[in-house]
Amino acid sequence: MLYAIGDIHGERGKLEELLAVLPLEEGDRLVFLGDYVDRGPDARGVVDCLIRLEKQWPCTFLLGNHESMFLDFLGWSDRAYFGGDAFLMNGGDRTLDSYGYFDRAIPDRDSFEIPKDHRDFLLGLRLWYREADYVFVHAGLERSMLDSEDPDYALRSSRPEDLLWSRVTCDLPHRMGVTLIYGHTPSEDLSVRWNAPFSIGIDTGAVYGGPLTAIRLPDERIFQV
Repeated sequence: MLYAIGDIHGERGKLEELLAVLPLEEGDRLVFLGDYVDRGPDARGVVDCLIRLEKQWPCTFLLGNHESMFLDFLGWSDRAYFGGDAFLMNGGDRTLDSYGYFDRAIPDRDSFEIPKDHRDFLLGLRLWYREADYVFVHAGLERSMLDSEDPDYALRSSRPEDLLWSRVTCDLPHRMGVTLIYGHTPSEDLSVRWNAPFSIGIDTGAVYGGPLTAIRLPDERIFQV
């Protein structure tokens, strides 16, 4: 079975609770949809947990817009890293606090470094993932790609801005013949966004008081804490 997990946003306690209730068995895999950091209380603890988890289970980790901002803020260059100037106003201060940024004698970004295993984890995040009849993205696709019948082409042709920030395209019908599993945009009532057969949104606002959600595929069973 394949399990996809929605946006965590520093909620290490909820992540550990969710992992404890998943009925994982040999051969199972996990896909995380991004936004591990910002807004919540323990971004560093979340990344620590995910690094440990990868040693126990096959995992795929996607890049979220918040990791994109964080990496840009830290000075890394890539077409997928941008928005660092908005990092602090989007909850980045809580991420920096979890890494002890403000406890240093001189809290400046030039001398600030995160642990090497965290840096390697963040720099290894992917923009998208496809397996069987499912495609996994953090946020969405380029709108013009919804008419494509080739999901691989649609993913390769979508800009990082769309994959990381779009809040509309994953709720729309498309012609790709797969189901999109995405995060990024919680519904107003913090429930799973069912747009069958086109897409399923599993950001259920864990950092806003909602549950942290996982979906098991292909039976599409929901697990929440």
